[in-house]
Amino acid sequence: MNKPLILAVEDDRPVRTLIATTLKAHGYRHLEAATGEAALLEASSHNPDIILLDLGLPDLDGVEVITRIRAWSNAPIIVISARSEDADKISALDAGADDYLTKPFSVEELLARLRATQRRLAAMAEAAAPAASVFVNGGLRIDYAAGCVYLQGAELHLTPIEYKLLCLLAQNTGKVLTHNYILNKIWSSALPSDTPSLRVFMATLRKKIEPDPSHPRYIQTHIGVGYRMLENDA
Repeated sequence: MNKPLILAVEDDRPVRTLIATTLKAHGYRHLEAATGEAALLEASSHNPDIILLDLGLPDLDGVEVITRIRAWSNAPIIVISARSEDADKISALDAGADDYLTKPFSVEELLARLRATQRRLAAMAEAAAPAASVFVNGGLRIDYAAGCVYLQGAELHLTPIEYKLLCLLAQNTGKVLTHNYILNKIWSSALPSDTPSLRVFMATLRKKIEPDPSHPRYIQTHIGVGYRMLENDA
């Protein structure tokens, strides 16, 4: 399988060089950009499979770059930034970013995020062929047609809200979904102040699908940001 084409957008030359060297050493095809405008030009010209994006660019804010790219592309965007505040993560994710790495990061973590994104791209491509009627993630199985959920072969009894939450996370496996995104998808008229209610529903859902809720296998919490469905081997 061909390695994806990755656009690395970073104005700090040493960091950009580190990313480029890492990508090259692991056989990835890559492009580089040091500004927001250059990133938009490269993205529109070469249609990369994955975009690594620094938020602190000299000409455009990274969130604006995400918003402009999302107007015409669904390519996964992994934000790499020194900004560690939850508000920055939420802004980037709500604008359309798929994942978030905070500087300083390890090469191993960057490569792991890329591999996870590749798996999600492959799963999306597979699902786009015939519409997938069954979702399988380790011991978790969702039969969309029947509206049933199974864990290790045993049927789970979920409330309608729990089922909708689980399906939303499953359809975005590997991607961090912010509280606001989930609230708007599940309750279209919800407000940020409804986040405590969301946490209650997630807690009850976890008790039903996690063998050990204190060490989640399926639903990962990003404190102050949102939730992610983790991938599990069969």
